[in-house]
Amino acid sequence: MTEIRFAGPGDIDEIVRLRGIMLSQWMDTADNGWHADTAAVIARRLAEPEPSMVIPAVDAPDGSGALAACAVGLVDERLPSPRNRSGRFGLVINVVTDPRWRRRGFGRACMDALMDWYEARDVRILELTATEAGEGLYRSFGFERLGDAVMMRRTSF
Repeated sequence: MTEIRFAGPGDIDEIVRLRGIMLSQWMDTADNGWHADTAAVIARRLAEPEPSMVIPAVDAPDGSGALAACAVGLVDERLPSPRNRSGRFGLVINVVTDPRWRRRGFGRACMDALMDWYEARDVRILELTATEAGEGLYRSFGFERLGDAVMMRRTSF
């Protein structure tokens, strides 16, 4: 069985490193300051009295002190609706396993812990963006692809 723990402030550099691995699928991840920006957000969110972010993680089996895998779960509160009376929504991001440790169930273990965390907080609607490689994992947790109704506006820096 894979041992899961919730990451803390001492893991921030490793979480940023793993995030870089994940993001490299889509973009240049050279550090233009995003590492420090990410570390600051993680530190702030983890320090909240009732954290709205949790990071289940698996330590690398080689004893190096590195993380083998992690997943980040966020909770956002929106206005309640008939389908979501609590108004709480979960966002699953940054599900990533270091390439050296893939195909060992570490990502699934992180997702299991994240789903338990959401359930304990009565967060019933979860969102994520799936890569093709991760889609099977997410489907096994009940996620499904929705239509293309989502729109986004981006401004450049």
